Amino acid sequence: MLDLLPELKNWLAEGRDVAVATVVSVGGSAPRGPGATLAVDRAGTVIGSVSGGCVEGAVYDLCAQALETGQTVLERFGYSDEDAFAVGLTCGGVLDVMVTPLLADTPVRALLSSALETVAKGEPVAMARVVEGPTAYLGATLLVHGDGSTEGGLGIHEDLDRTAAAQALAALDAGRTGTVELSPDGSHCPDGLTLLVESSTPPPRMIVFGAVDFAAALVRVGKFLGYHVTVCDARPVFTTPARFPEADEVVVDWPHRYLRGTRTDGRTVLCVLTHDAKFDVPLLDVALRLPVAFVGAMGSRRTHTDRNRRLREVGLSEEELARLRSPIGLDLGGRTPEETALSIAAEIVASRRGGTGLPLTGSGTPIHHRATVPALSHRSPGGREPSAGVADLASRAASPPPPTTRRGRPSPSPTRPERPASTTGERSTVVAVTCRPSSS
Repeated sequence: MLDLLPELKNWLAEGRDVAVATVVSVGGSAPRGPGATLAVDRAGTVIGSVSGGCVEGAVYDLCAQALETGQTVLERFGYSDEDAFAVGLTCGGVLDVMVTPLLADTPVRALLSSALETVAKGEPVAMARVVEGPTAYLGATLLVHGDGSTEGGLGIHEDLDRTAAAQALAALDAGRTGTVELSPDGSHCPDGLTLLVESSTPPPRMIVFGAVDFAAALVRVGKFLGYHVTVCDARPVFTTPARFPEADEVVVDWPHRYLRGTRTDGRTVLCVLTHDAKFDVPLLDVALRLPVAFVGAMGSRRTHTDRNRRLREVGLSEEELARLRSPIGLDLGGRTPEETALSIAAEIVASRRGGTGLPLTGSGTPIHHRATVPALSHRSPGGREPSAGVADLASRAASPPPPTTRRGRPSPSPTRPERPASTTGERSTVVAVTCRPSSS
C-alpha cells in the first residue's frame, strides 16, 4: 500500500471509499513483487498496478466486489499449461493478491492514513498484515514506526503483536518487504499464520567520491534509480552545485573524513571515481570496513593492482579487499561518461539483485533472480538487544505451483498448495525468523 503515495493519501483525505489490492507473494516469472498495489475508488478510478497489465481486469473486479461487501479477500492468480492465455498471467508466474476495502471509520483506513502521513514526512514505517490465517483476522494490521512505537494490532494474541513488531523493525533495518510465517501465539514456528510486512524507508544513499565528469553522469543515473545522491571531493573549485545540479548534496571535504562522519547503512552504495592514491587509499581503508551494500572504485587494472598493494600495507585483510569492485562497472565496451555511468549502475543493480551481468539471449538463466538475503536481526520495539539464533529462510525454495483456473483459483486438491516464496527484487524477500518452541 505504501507505494501509492501521494495519490492514495489524497483519496483518503477526500473521504473516498477505496479498495486496495496488494501483491502478497509471487512465484516464477511474476511481473511485480510483494507490496505492489492497485487501488480502485467507488467511481471506478484506478491507480497503481499489481501485474503490469496481466490480471488487472480480474483484480479490478475483486476491488469493486470488496467495496460492496466490505470483506477482505485473498486470491491466487496463476497459469495452466494447457491454456496459459486464459488467465492472463502469460509469463508463467503466480501471484497471491489480497484486496482490502478501506471504508469510512474502519480501523485499517485510519492506520493506513497514519502510515501514509509518516511516509510523506520521510520517516520510516512498516505495516504487518495478516494475509493467511483465521478468516476473521484476514487484513488485521499492525503499524510500526522507526522508533519502535506501534499503532493498531493483529487482535489474535499480544505476544504475536510483539513478534510482528520485531519482524517489522527488522524489515525496516533492511529496507525490505516480504512475508513471514508464525504461530498465532507469536512463537516463531510456522503454524498456519502468514504476515505481509511492508516497509517504507527513506531512499538509499549513493555517495560518489570525485567531482569529475563521470561523476556528473553517475549522479543522473543514481537519481533515476531512486538513490539519494551525494557528491564529495576535497577540491572546492570542482565541487560545486552548479556542476552537479541533480545531486541531493554536494560536499567539499576529504572523502575519508566525510565518510567517517556521515550516515551509512546496509543499502548504501559507495562509488570512488577519484583514481588518485592520496584520496583512494584512506577512503577505501574506511569504506571497506563499513557494512554497506557496494564499494566500487574506478581505475585501470594497473591502478587496481597498485591500490590493493597500498591497502594491504594499511592493514586491510584479504576478506575486506574482496569486497572491492574494481575496476568498477560491467564490461559494456562504453567510453563516454554516460556509457561509463551506465556500466557502473548495471553492476550496482546486478549486485543488488543477484544478476550475472550476462546477456539474457541464449543464457537460459532466470530473468528474475532469487535474492540472496542475509538473516535479519530482531530488534525489539523497546530498543533492546537483538535476539539470537536468527535463521535465513530465503533459501527455502517453494514447490512448483499447481495449474490454476481462469480466475486463478487452485485446482481441487486435499490441501492448499504452499504459498510461493517472495523472490523477486529488493521488495521481494522472506523476512527471516527463528523457530523456537512457544513458552506456553
